[in-house]
Amino acid sequence: MTSAALEILGLGLGILGWVGVILACGLPMWQVSAFIDVNIVVAQTIWEGLWMNCVVQSTGQMQCKVYDSILALPPEVQAGRALTVIVALLGLVALMVTVVGAQCTNCIRPGKMKSRIVIAGGAIYILCGVLVLVPLCWFANIVISDFYDPTVPPSKKREMGAALYIGWAATALLLFGGCLICCCSCSQRDETSFPVKYSAPRRPTSNGE
Repeated sequence: MTSAALEILGLGLGILGWVGVILACGLPMWQVSAFIDVNIVVAQTIWEGLWMNCVVQSTGQMQCKVYDSILALPPEVQAGRALTVIVALLGLVALMVTVVGAQCTNCIRPGKMKSRIVIAGGAIYILCGVLVLVPLCWFANIVISDFYDPTVPPSKKREMGAALYIGWAATALLLFGGCLICCCSCSQRDETSFPVKYSAPRRPTSNGE
Protein backbone atom coordinates (compact mmCIF):
# COMPACT_ATOMS: atom_id res chain seq x y z
CA MET A 1 0.00 0.00 0.00
CA THR A 2 2.88 2.35 0.77
CA SER A 3 4.53 1.71 -2.59
CA ALA A 4 1.23 2.45 -4.34
CA ALA A 5 0.93 5.78 -2.52
CA LEU A 6 4.51 6.72 -3.39
CA GLU A 7 3.85 5.70 -6.98
CA ILE A 8 0.85 8.02 -7.12
CA LEU A 9 2.98 10.78 -5.57
CA GLY A 10 5.65 10.27 -8.22
CA LEU A 11 3.01 10.37 -10.95
CA GLY A 12 1.63 13.62 -9.54
CA LEU A 13 5.08 15.19 -9.45
CA GLY A 14 5.70 14.07 -13.03
CA ILE A 15 2.43 15.64 -14.17
CA LEU A 16 3.28 18.91 -12.41
CA GLY A 17 6.71 18.92 -14.03
CA TRP A 18 5.17 18.23 -17.44
CA VAL A 19 2.74 21.13 -17.03
CA GLY A 20 5.63 23.33 -15.87
CA VAL A 21 7.59 22.53 -19.02
CA ILE A 22 4.62 23.47 -21.21
CA LEU A 23 4.21 26.72 -19.25
CA ALA A 24 7.91 27.58 -19.55
CA CYS A 25 7.82 26.79 -23.27
CA GLY A 26 4.99 29.24 -23.90
CA LEU A 27 6.20 32.11 -21.71
CA PRO A 28 8.17 34.85 -23.49
CA MET A 29 10.37 35.54 -20.43
CA TRP A 30 13.39 33.36 -21.17
CA GLN A 31 15.62 36.44 -21.10
CA VAL A 32 14.71 39.97 -20.09
CA SER A 33 16.33 43.38 -20.22
CA ALA A 34 19.15 44.02 -17.76
CA PHE A 35 19.04 47.40 -16.04
CA ILE A 36 22.70 48.18 -15.43
CA ASP A 37 22.90 51.77 -16.65
CA VAL A 38 23.26 54.73 -14.35
CA ASN A 39 19.70 55.79 -15.14
CA ILE A 40 17.47 53.10 -13.64
CA VAL A 41 14.24 54.67 -14.92
CA VAL A 42 13.50 53.10 -18.30
CA ALA A 43 10.58 53.51 -20.67
CA GLN A 44 10.27 49.87 -21.70
CA THR A 45 11.29 46.32 -20.83
CA ILE A 46 12.11 43.67 -23.43
CA TRP A 47 11.13 40.03 -23.01
CA GLU A 48 12.49 37.37 -25.34
CA GLY A 49 11.20 33.81 -25.51
CA LEU A 50 11.19 30.79 -27.77
CA TRP A 51 8.22 31.86 -29.87
CA MET A 52 7.94 35.64 -29.54
CA ASN A 53 9.41 38.77 -28.03
CA CYS A 54 7.45 41.35 -26.09
CA VAL A 55 7.97 45.00 -25.25
CA VAL A 56 6.40 46.17 -21.99
CA GLN A 57 5.97 49.93 -21.67
CA SER A 58 6.27 51.79 -18.38
CA THR A 59 2.54 52.50 -18.61
CA GLY A 60 1.79 48.77 -18.48
CA GLN A 61 0.99 48.36 -22.17
CA MET A 62 2.53 45.26 -23.73
CA GLN A 63 3.13 44.47 -27.40
CA CYS A 64 4.22 41.00 -28.50
CA LYS A 65 5.42 39.85 -31.90
CA VAL A 66 5.91 36.29 -33.11
CA TYR A 67 9.24 35.60 -34.78
CA ASP A 68 8.97 35.97 -38.56
CA SER A 69 11.50 33.36 -39.69
CA ILE A 70 12.37 30.07 -38.03
CA LEU A 71 15.64 29.55 -39.91
CA ALA A 72 16.88 33.02 -38.93
CA LEU A 73 16.61 32.26 -35.22
CA PRO A 74 19.71 31.59 -33.10
CA PRO A 75 20.60 27.90 -32.61
CA GLU A 76 19.71 27.95 -28.92
CA VAL A 77 16.18 29.13 -29.72
CA GLN A 78 15.72 26.46 -32.39
CA ALA A 79 17.03 23.76 -30.05
CA GLY A 80 14.84 25.05 -27.24
CA ARG A 81 11.76 24.90 -29.44
CA ALA A 82 12.47 21.37 -30.62
CA LEU A 83 13.37 19.94 -27.22
CA THR A 84 10.49 21.51 -25.31
CA VAL A 85 7.97 20.29 -27.88
CA ILE A 86 9.50 16.80 -27.74
CA VAL A 87 9.34 16.86 -23.94
CA ALA A 88 5.68 17.94 -24.06
CA LEU A 89 4.85 14.95 -26.27
CA LEU A 90 7.00 12.52 -24.26
CA GLY A 91 5.37 13.72 -21.06
CA LEU A 92 1.97 12.73 -22.44
CA VAL A 93 3.36 9.30 -23.40
CA ALA A 94 4.88 8.88 -19.94
CA LEU A 95 1.55 9.75 -18.33
CA MET A 96 -0.35 7.16 -20.35
CA VAL A 97 2.29 4.46 -19.83
CA THR A 98 2.46 5.05 -16.09
CA VAL A 99 -1.32 5.06 -15.68
CA VAL A 100 -1.61 1.79 -17.62
CA GLY A 101 0.93 0.07 -15.37
CA ALA A 102 0.09 1.74 -12.07
CA GLN A 103 -0.94 -0.35 -9.09
CA CYS A 104 -4.17 1.64 -8.71
CA THR A 105 -5.41 0.63 -12.18
CA ASN A 106 -6.54 -2.68 -13.59
CA CYS A 107 -5.51 -2.22 -17.22
CA ILE A 108 -2.94 -5.02 -16.90
CA ARG A 109 -2.89 -7.98 -14.56
CA PRO A 110 -0.41 -7.66 -11.65
CA GLY A 111 2.96 -9.18 -12.37
CA LYS A 112 6.38 -8.51 -13.77
CA MET A 113 5.00 -6.97 -16.97
CA LYS A 114 2.97 -4.43 -15.00
CA SER A 115 6.06 -3.39 -13.02
CA ARG A 116 8.14 -3.10 -16.17
CA ILE A 117 5.56 -0.82 -17.77
CA VAL A 118 5.61 1.48 -14.74
CA ILE A 119 9.41 1.55 -14.77
CA ALA A 120 9.27 2.51 -18.46
CA GLY A 121 6.93 5.40 -17.61
CA GLY A 122 9.27 6.60 -14.86
CA ALA A 123 12.25 6.35 -17.20
CA ILE A 124 10.45 8.48 -19.78
CA TYR A 125 9.82 11.13 -17.11
CA ILE A 126 13.54 11.11 -16.26
CA LEU A 127 14.38 11.42 -19.95
CA CYS A 128 12.03 14.42 -20.19
CA GLY A 129 13.85 16.10 -17.31
CA VAL A 130 17.24 15.56 -18.95
CA LEU A 131 16.08 16.82 -22.36
CA VAL A 132 14.48 20.00 -21.05
CA LEU A 133 17.59 20.74 -18.99
CA VAL A 134 19.65 21.21 -22.18
CA PRO A 135 17.99 24.40 -23.53
CA LEU A 136 17.59 25.85 -20.04
CA CYS A 137 21.30 25.57 -19.25
CA TRP A 138 22.21 26.68 -22.78
CA PHE A 139 20.15 29.87 -22.43
CA ALA A 140 21.49 30.54 -18.94
CA ASN A 141 25.08 30.13 -20.12
CA ILE A 142 24.58 32.56 -23.01
CA VAL A 143 22.85 35.14 -20.80
CA ILE A 144 25.57 35.00 -18.13
CA SER A 145 28.40 35.09 -20.70
CA ASP A 146 26.93 38.12 -22.49
CA PHE A 147 26.24 39.89 -19.20
CA TYR A 148 29.89 39.76 -18.14
CA ASP A 149 31.27 40.33 -21.63
CA PRO A 150 32.63 43.90 -21.80
CA THR A 151 32.29 43.98 -25.58
CA VAL A 152 28.49 43.63 -25.41
CA PRO A 153 26.80 47.05 -25.11
CA PRO A 154 24.66 47.60 -21.99
CA SER A 155 21.49 47.87 -24.07
CA LYS A 156 22.03 44.34 -25.40
CA LYS A 157 22.71 42.70 -22.05
CA ARG A 158 20.01 40.40 -20.73
CA GLU A 159 19.12 38.65 -17.49
CA MET A 160 17.56 35.26 -16.89
CA GLY A 161 13.80 35.42 -17.02
CA ALA A 162 11.09 33.71 -15.00
CA ALA A 163 10.61 30.99 -17.62
CA LEU A 164 14.09 29.59 -16.89
CA TYR A 165 13.34 29.25 -13.18
CA ILE A 166 9.99 27.64 -13.91
CA GLY A 167 11.75 25.25 -16.29
CA TRP A 168 14.34 24.31 -13.66
CA ALA A 169 11.62 23.67 -11.11
CA ALA A 170 9.76 21.53 -13.66
CA THR A 171 12.98 19.62 -14.37
CA ALA A 172 13.42 18.84 -10.67
CA LEU A 173 9.81 17.60 -10.47
CA LEU A 174 10.24 15.40 -13.54
CA LEU A 175 13.48 13.85 -12.31
CA PHE A 176 12.26 13.31 -8.75
CA GLY A 177 8.89 11.97 -9.88
CA GLY A 178 10.47 9.60 -12.40
CA CYS A 179 12.98 8.28 -9.86
CA LEU A 180 10.21 7.79 -7.31
CA ILE A 181 8.11 5.82 -9.79
CA CYS A 182 11.06 3.61 -10.78
CA CYS A 183 12.14 2.95 -7.19
CA CYS A 184 8.63 2.02 -6.05
CA SER A 185 8.15 -0.30 -9.01
CA CYS A 186 11.54 -1.98 -8.48
CA SER A 187 10.82 -2.57 -4.80
CA GLN A 188 7.40 -3.99 -5.65
CA ARG A 189 8.95 -6.34 -8.20
CA ASP A 190 11.53 -7.54 -5.66
CA GLU A 191 8.83 -8.26 -3.13
CA THR A 192 6.77 -10.32 -5.57
CA SER A 193 9.69 -12.13 -7.17
CA PHE A 194 9.83 -14.79 -4.46
CA PRO A 195 6.82 -17.10 -4.59
CA VAL A 196 5.17 -17.95 -1.31
CA LYS A 197 4.62 -21.66 -0.77
CA TYR A 198 1.76 -22.87 1.34
CA SER A 199 1.42 -26.37 2.72
CA ALA A 200 -1.81 -27.87 3.94
CA PRO A 201 -1.81 -29.04 7.58
CA ARG A 202 -1.39 -32.79 7.93
CA ARG A 203 -4.09 -34.68 9.72
CA PRO A 204 -3.06 -37.38 12.19
CA THR A 205 -3.67 -40.91 11.00
CA SER A 206 -5.07 -43.80 12.98
CA ASN A 207 -1.52 -44.71 14.01
CA GLY A 208 -0.98 -41.26 15.52
CA GLU A 209 1.48 -40.13 12.83
